[in-house]
Amino acid sequence: MYIVPVIELDEGRVDALFHALADRTRRDIMRRVLAGEHSVSTLAASYDMSFAAVQKHVAVLDRAGLLTKRRHGREQLASGDVTTVRSVASLLGELEQIWRGRIARIDELIASDSTHRKD
Repeated sequence: MYIVPVIELDEGRVDALFHALADRTRRDIMRRVLAGEHSVSTLAASYDMSFAAVQKHVAVLDRAGLLTKRRHGREQLASGDVTTVRSVASLLGELEQIWRGRIARIDELIASDSTHRKD
């Protein structure tokens, strides 16, 4: 089994990642390019917007590091960057652990309070 390394993210990079993923179209583009490499023109054909608009969405994802582009003849091919996606998942996992820790402390306080009330 191949393990994809998780990269460290600074706060500016985290902001760029979440900004990029905040848009529905960009999340859909990510689903497509994680499944396989697509040309930007093929991606554009999937949406009810101009080629330039899709190109801008791809550029936002590229700047955030969520996908990479390469030239193949006259086409630009985009593919998802699994390492960056894993880093986002790792960050969300850390945030979830903080949240779960808070819930656990609330549960402990409630249990402690009800024990004190019985006395």
